[in-house]
Amino acid sequence: MKKLSRRSFSGIAAKGILGTTLLTNMPLAKAFTAKPINKKLGIALVGLGSYSEHQLAPSLLETEHCYLAGIVTGTKEKEGIWKEKYNLSKKNIYNYDNFDTIAKNDAIDVVYVVLPNSMHAEFCIRAAKAGKHVICEKPMAVSVKECDAIINACKENNVKLGVGYRMQSDPYTNEVKKYVKEKTFGDVLFVSSDAGYISNGNPDQWRLNKALSGGGALMNMGVYAIQTSIYGTGQNPISVSAQEFSTRPDYFKDTDETITAQFKFANGAVAHMMTSHNANGNRLKCHCSKGWFELDPAHSYGPISGRTSNGNTIEFPFKKQQALQMDDFAKHVLLGSKNIAPGEMGKRDMIIVEAIYKSIAEGGKEQTLSLGDLGIVS
Repeated sequence: MKKLSRRSFSGIAAKGILGTTLLTNMPLAKAFTAKPINKKLGIALVGLGSYSEHQLAPSLLETEHCYLAGIVTGTKEKEGIWKEKYNLSKKNIYNYDNFDTIAKNDAIDVVYVVLPNSMHAEFCIRAAKAGKHVICEKPMAVSVKECDAIINACKENNVKLGVGYRMQSDPYTNEVKKYVKEKTFGDVLFVSSDAGYISNGNPDQWRLNKALSGGGALMNMGVYAIQTSIYGTGQNPISVSAQEFSTRPDYFKDTDETITAQFKFANGAVAHMMTSHNANGNRLKCHCSKGWFELDPAHSYGPISGRTSNGNTIEFPFKKQQALQMDDFAKHVLLGSKNIAPGEMGKRDMIIVEAIYKSIAEGGKEQTLSLGDLGIVS
């Protein structure tokens, strides 16, 4: 796959394709008072596009075990804006060329890579070599081979690796997992999951550029539907078949627009997923032998909403998923707690993504999946 250089990417970013205007100033992070942990981890965000700007940075004002300590950006103008807004030290501000010197900075414990997908592997590996723990935004990479390279680099440099699967930290997700594990509504027989939105933005945005994104709706929203299909059944699939649909080829010139896929599981359960950049979808429904349960919306930043066949609603107090996610990773680093979204999970999902693309290329032919040796289920 052809990749763009860091300089080319910086040029695209400078034209405004990767980000939007910064929000108004926000209050400083709350003081850390939790007694079991005597320090907060400093996180550096690599890439200051929309997700870092509107979700991750504000969430780091609400985290208990980590905080925004630094940034890495290819846009000079953003350095001063973020420095002032988040009271960052000048020594904690980097660009893509001097990034490797972050190894000498003890104020940075974790590097969160939030760049376009094709750049994940390079910067995750560079962060690992710099001795920093790594969070890689989803999808983990553009190929299984790159996932392996990231995992190996983190192991070789004795640093922790997590994938930015915010939903794995969301209480609604954990409630679904509980229903499945405890068979609250009996055995899960069929799972339906939709994840998509209608894209009408700049046709030159990086998500529509395969060299940067590695794919379209499947690489972006599709991983949510893959994940819900898995934790909605509590198993990894044993096979998948898939179909692709295009209704706006003039806009989606380089990437997939809409994909549907069907999974089979060893216990006889089946699942259907839909992902799209041209149709709204935000739902998970599990049909069981003794009822059903659903989340609708299921994948958005919140609040999520759920219902069950017994007339109950699924409700939890709202907290930013990204704050929960980053705190979970910080506790994994500081306390050795479970890594709820390890690199192996990102690799598993990329194995499934590649199988879906292969099925489409072969006219919807069913593809066998061998995922048991990864040690990752939901």
